[in-house]
Amino acid sequence: MNEVFRPVEAKRFQTALSRFDEANARDPHHEAFEGQLHPREWLYSRWLSDWVLKLSPGASEALRLAARCQHLRRWEIPRASYPMDRAGYLRWRADLKKFHAEKSAEILREVGYDETTIRRVQELNLKQLFPNDPETRVLEDALCLVFLEHQFAALAAKTTEDKIISALRKSWGKMTPAARDQALKLNYGDRERRLLELALAPAPSSS
Repeated sequence: MNEVFRPVEAKRFQTALSRFDEANARDPHHEAFEGQLHPREWLYSRWLSDWVLKLSPGASEALRLAARCQHLRRWEIPRASYPMDRAGYLRWRADLKKFHAEKSAEILREVGYDETTIRRVQELNLKQLFPNDPETRVLEDALCLVFLEHQFAALAAKTTEDKIISALRKSWGKMTPAARDQALKLNYGDRERRLLELALAPAPSSS
């Protein structure tokens, strides 16, 4: 029998989730899902939360919070505001991580969370203890599965095969066996399945 999740303070926990959802619902970019348009980051946070709970039904309060605020207000720092080279990309990613951590901490503090919990949520979001921390691994697995289930096809349509195969291999290398099992059960299109098969194929022997 699964243990029922009980946050330390139910009202505070629900208020935090609502505040995260309200912030992400202001995303001006929308994405279609199941016949309806939704704010992109609001939708992403729901997908991520769903995967975390599927992978870890007994997820802690901090992990559930981290899943909901992983990309908080992401659109406010667009990629195009940085140089379109490798250095610019890395600086954008680093600045985004700090931004998400700061904004999530502001909300958690406002609704009454203690600094220990806030630091733990940030630690998870920043993946500071990956791969040794089990909860950070759950979050990373969930991120990879959201990519494969909801973003892979769109990225593959505008990316060279070599680059998408490289991205798939990197994602696969970070995933646990349990997450890989889930990934193999996803419903891919013919092209996406072929790319995944190429990415997972053994490297040809050099001999």
